[in-house]
Amino acid sequence: MPQTLLLRLPAPGQEQTEWLVIDGAADSATTRQRGSLTLAAAVSRTGKVVALAPATQILLAEPELPPGSGVRLARAVPFALEEQLTEDIDQLSFAIGRRRPSGGTPVAAVSRAVLQGWLSDLSAAGLEPLAMYPDISLMPENPGQTVLWLEKGRLAVRRPGALPFAVELAPVSEALVVAGVIADPLDATAEPKVPESAILYVTREDWARSQIEFEQLSDKFDSLKVQLLPDGPLPWLARGLETTDAVNLLQGDFARSTDFSARWRQWRTAALLAAALLAVHVASQALQIRQAKHETAALDGQIANIFSAAMPAEPMQDPRRQMQSRLDRIHKSGASPEDFLRTLKALSSAMAVTPKTDIDALSYRDNSLDMKVSAPSLAALSQLSQLIGKQGMTAEIQSSTPVAGGVEAHIQLRSQSSRAHR
Repeated sequence: MPQTLLLRLPAPGQEQTEWLVIDGAADSATTRQRGSLTLAAAVSRTGKVVALAPATQILLAEPELPPGSGVRLARAVPFALEEQLTEDIDQLSFAIGRRRPSGGTPVAAVSRAVLQGWLSDLSAAGLEPLAMYPDISLMPENPGQTVLWLEKGRLAVRRPGALPFAVELAPVSEALVVAGVIADPLDATAEPKVPESAILYVTREDWARSQIEFEQLSDKFDSLKVQLLPDGPLPWLARGLETTDAVNLLQGDFARSTDFSARWRQWRTAALLAAALLAVHVASQALQIRQAKHETAALDGQIANIFSAAMPAEPMQDPRRQMQSRLDRIHKSGASPEDFLRTLKALSSAMAVTPKTDIDALSYRDNSLDMKVSAPSLAALSQLSQLIGKQGMTAEIQSSTPVAGGVEAHIQLRSQSSRAHR
């Protein structure tokens, strides 16, 4: 299955990043590694790249946007976040998620310069991410508890059905108050807060630094469960990669086309082979069609010659239909194809032994074969008649005309039985 390189971009002030390689499913991740982006690129030369950006530099919100999509929806986002923005909207890049059933739409806003800096660093290392999410977006959502993630001086909070957010503040008690997880002990006018049930994800190092504070605040929670992350937060975040509905920051001007390029590289060989096979098939079909046209033209020529010889006085329009019509008339007249063939056989045998005698035209109707013959002399015509008679046929010379080099005559052939019947 294709690999996914999941890496966390370094937070401001840090140089090293951390990453792991996922083989098809989040539960088959390799051990977390740390180093430069160039080293991360060397680890995974193939597969897709997903980057997690520091959420402290990204604004996550869930405004109610008007119906619509595309450019129209994108234009409405800056106005919906106007009260939460501290920078000029022209300097920001906005990304939009899928509208929730509640009516809100997840939106992420980040400085264009910051986003471009991340992408430039990745590109310089030879990495082209298909997606980039705020790191806290992969925090799991727990329907019955508030999920807390403490990492050094940052506290991330995710409540059921709500977007995650992060607070950078120390000590932990103040961060929890600002996040609204526990009540502010200095605000006597505030209404009593219902204690929350929470689960805290934290590394061993961060827990060692904050354990005493949380133990002192235990009465502020309905329940507090601590889940240590021995391998750091990245393997924990990777579990939500396949099911996340996080907002991809690479939208609009920053949308990536690497996905198409990767798919093309994956299927390029098969596509080229398919194209070659299609070209061969088309060429083969074209050759067969061309050959069929030549054969059709040759057959048409043969049909025309046979038609002209059989029916010289009739103009050729539809040879097949015209010849079929003539055969139908022959059948109606009582003649049969056998009589016609027998007559032709007798004529052929006689012509074979009569030198310099040619048939100029012939027609067959009413059990008789009429033909126009050219012969060198009347003797040759008489010999032809005698030879036909020996075949059980009669040959009557209807007329004869002297011509240069011989004589032309019209002869009628009939079988002796048809002559007697007539």
